[in-house]
Amino acid sequence: MPQNTKEALAYSDRWLGIIKKPIVTQDEGKAIIEESKNNFAEYFNKNWLEYRKSVTEAGDWAVTEWNGRGAIFADVLGREYIDCLGGYGMMDHGWSHPDVVAAVAAQLQRTPMPSQELIDPLRGVLAHMMADITPGDIQYSFFCASGTEAIEGAIKLAKMYTGKPGFIVATSGFHGKTMGSLSMMGKADYREPPGLLYAGPVYHVPFGDAGAVEKQLEICKKVGIGIAAVLMEPIQGEAGAIVPPDDFWPRIRKATKDYGVLLIADEVQTGLGRTGKLWGVEHWNVVPDILAVAKSLGGGVMPISAFCSTPEIWQCMMYPNPFIHTTTTGGGALACSAAIASINVALKEDFPKMAAEKGAYLMPKLQDFVKKFPKIYDFVCGKGLLIGQHFQSPEIGYQVASGLFKRGVLVAGTLTSAHTIRIEPPLVITYEQIDLVLNRLEDVLKEVNKTF
Repeated sequence: MPQNTKEALAYSDRWLGIIKKPIVTQDEGKAIIEESKNNFAEYFNKNWLEYRKSVTEAGDWAVTEWNGRGAIFADVLGREYIDCLGGYGMMDHGWSHPDVVAAVAAQLQRTPMPSQELIDPLRGVLAHMMADITPGDIQYSFFCASGTEAIEGAIKLAKMYTGKPGFIVATSGFHGKTMGSLSMMGKADYREPPGLLYAGPVYHVPFGDAGAVEKQLEICKKVGIGIAAVLMEPIQGEAGAIVPPDDFWPRIRKATKDYGVLLIADEVQTGLGRTGKLWGVEHWNVVPDILAVAKSLGGGVMPISAFCSTPEIWQCMMYPNPFIHTTTTGGGALACSAAIASINVALKEDFPKMAAEKGAYLMPKLQDFVKKFPKIYDFVCGKGLLIGQHFQSPEIGYQVASGLFKRGVLVAGTLTSAHTIRIEPPLVITYEQIDLVLNRLEDVLKEVNKTF
């Protein structure tokens, strides 16, 4: 495609006008849908359109999201949907939480980005708050924009501190898709296509099997392979809200200490209340050496992530070179203002309690469906409002997801478990909305059950 800056200028002028319009007509909405579908196909990823259930199941006019509040979002034609996906854990606060939006809007009028040379106060405020809310003696934080960046930073920090190259991770684990974090992933579909990844040794063991972690640490010690860290999700999100046995985290915490290895908790999806505790590891009273968080840290308004650790471990981030790990845009003022408001809301509204209580309301009803529809379900698992519905086949999962979407409920599968549909709504979802979801889900299950 030839370069055409005049076209880019005219096109951006037109879309800036659309962005600033508070309301669009039905005809304008349909034009936006068609243009968006063409743009995705020609300039982003054509197969994305065919793969996404929310596009392929929408009928004549594909769903093009436009605005949202709480657990409800609307498309450009004004059709409303209950969000039970929650941006894969990003929307704990719901769509456009007013407190988070207000903080970002206020900061936007002051300065959106820092010089990265002087002291920008909000980064310090957020780092202070992270020290206050993280478990144990974790005190220092570095801010970036995405979960995979936080994991990359955690990997780098573990290597610098220990001077060792190896990692032990879990099968079906998900830690991101940049090269280092992708090396830690536990699924071949994403690891094989790019070929050689992180050069250091990475050992995959079954998630929840503390004995396998202990044995791998023992073997590596015997043969002289240095392990920097064990990296795990407290509860595996993309694998389908897989909860490990209660002895898993305490045992691997003890084993890592015994072998002089760091323990990294990937709290990208589980952090800030999603599972019914402020941090997923707190279900087992475990304190990691390094903690990574992202997704809901920005309150569903701005992208921001962090990796955090103790004063002792953080020394290698400070001395001799305080610029050993940097990013020009990470920890910007807008992102930090969103995170400050996000944490404030999560604490003020008691997100952990909210998730625990709503999960306790929802889970027994889903378990009743498992008993009622044994040909459809394998099992349901999870904690809080991180719930995985595991079906007998990927085809059934697709039928359930598409059936719910036709009834105005957004769900999605997971990246490492094709037969699993997550229920991961904003934590602010109401009980009335949960009941609507359950009623519509039962309708779908009855419909699918007739096919057997």
